[in-house]
Amino acid sequence: MRKSATTPRARAADHLPCRGPGSAMGSAPAAGSVRARYLVYFQYVGTDFNGVAAVRGAQRAVGVQNYLEEAAERLNSVEPVRFTISSRTDAGVHALSNAAHLDVQRRPGRPPFPPEVLTEALNTHLRHPAIRVLRAFRVPSDFHARHAATSRTYLYRLVTGCHRSDELPVFERNLCWALRADRLDVAAMQEAAQHLLGTHDFSAFQSAGSPVPSPVRTLRRVSVSPGLASPLVTPQESRKLQFWSLEFESQSFLYRQVRRMTAVLVAVGLGALAPAQVKTILESQDPLGKHQTRLAPAHGLFLKSVLYGSLDAASCTLQGPQFGSHE
Repeated sequence: MRKSATTPRARAADHLPCRGPGSAMGSAPAAGSVRARYLVYFQYVGTDFNGVAAVRGAQRAVGVQNYLEEAAERLNSVEPVRFTISSRTDAGVHALSNAAHLDVQRRPGRPPFPPEVLTEALNTHLRHPAIRVLRAFRVPSDFHARHAATSRTYLYRLVTGCHRSDELPVFERNLCWALRADRLDVAAMQEAAQHLLGTHDFSAFQSAGSPVPSPVRTLRRVSVSPGLASPLVTPQESRKLQFWSLEFESQSFLYRQVRRMTAVLVAVGLGALAPAQVKTILESQDPLGKHQTRLAPAHGLFLKSVLYGSLDAASCTLQGPQFGSHE
């Protein structure tokens, strides 16, 4: 049965307590109750959402976090459950694997939920079919999903050979940027990308006026490579369409940095910019320059993975599926 996509706020009075084993209602902290902190990984198709962050108040827009917290209400925690998101994504941006931490405080005498039970319970009560919790882990009480992340990787998907919007297969719509070009100069894009590697002031690639303590970031990896179409694309369509994957890895990024870097690299691939101009743009530190104000569409961008070096790498990291790249 397909899940309903009713917004959480529209259903504020529609919650019934979950009466499964070990569940109980609670309205205030009680002596002897145990608060457990979890790290959860989750994925979503961002098309229907106003970004990942919760939208508070009476607005009609809704974020992924709204649905996650609505599902968490059914855990019957003594204290309301709030998700602290590792990586904020804009409206229309997708995630193969985002992360968040949350605290669940059960009533006295109730042991903490095992992580696999928490994962199953959240998925059972999620009201939107485009969100899924992948996995959960118990973490220390001072763990912070945003501050503790040591690596974030974004994937941007492009396709060439699509001259009209109706030529893009329906299974790829809203999942890539269709360029009205037959080819890209990938070698030039790869050359240009080398200028972005390393530690720089990336002011030229952030949205103007974005509040940030420092615009300095370290881009550890950037790649441009042939990508894979959805397996649901027919062989006839695959022969005329070429998919490309751009990947960017850093501990953190400035607001819209990845989409601005992508737009500049695409301009190089289309011959509108020379690779050396990317270095000039970077060194200008000017977010209002002619070329760097371009913004790649949100629907081609995916948060691919969030990693935590402080946790056991074998048990507490989860990367997104190998989607869209031959690498």
